[in-house]
Amino acid sequence: MTKLSVNINKFATLRNSRGGNNPDVVKSAIDAQRFGADGVTVHPRPDERHIRYEDVRQIRKIITTEFNIEGNCTEQKFVDLVLETKPHQVTLVPDALGQLTSDHGWDTIKHKNYLIDIIGVFKKAGIRVSIFVDPDIAMVAGAAETGTDRIELYTEGYATQFSKGERENAITPYVQAALKAKELGMGINAGHDLDLQNLKYFSQQIPSLNEVSIGHALVCDAIYLGYENAVQMYKRQLM
Repeated sequence: MTKLSVNINKFATLRNSRGGNNPDVVKSAIDAQRFGADGVTVHPRPDERHIRYEDVRQIRKIITTEFNIEGNCTEQKFVDLVLETKPHQVTLVPDALGQLTSDHGWDTIKHKNYLIDIIGVFKKAGIRVSIFVDPDIAMVAGAAETGTDRIELYTEGYATQFSKGERENAITPYVQAALKAKELGMGINAGHDLDLQNLKYFSQQIPSLNEVSIGHALVCDAIYLGYENAVQMYKRQLM
């Protein structure tokens, strides 16, 4: 069954809006696993506008489920943090400095040599590596040449088309990308704008989907439904 990793960045955004430690970000990570999530994802950015680097250190000390750190590996501070904390997985995202949210995957052809080098650094430390890619066959094939263990399919395009009722058009490039990834021996993750409306169809159509990472929609749903209930509702979409 596809695993659910809960991205807890939005808890940190809420905390930072008022200062102090409410909500407690470390507790939100522990509660995610207590409520049934298969993993926890954090995305620290250089300005620490949501998850702080110290949050990552504190969560790593006590988390027992899978821990995924995603971020921009061109920032040395991020690389150092990952090597220090040694999460189960690092997801490499080509964010620009100050970017609001991730909005595209790697050009795995243009940045092939760089990706080979940085992926080697993390794998040498025993950390599984996933890289963010668009549902493009050429980019998936390029990813295989970098040595990455997995790809994470960037799903905003799918979510946008799905919301317009274009399910088949929305899913087709993702199925093709997933089949190519499987053929080339890579695991498949997915994330961005997946929610209770579009998740089940996505997970049912994508072959060998290992993991989805969901944050914004799940936390928004938790406001209305309760955190534990929201986690369980998302898990049921993956059954």
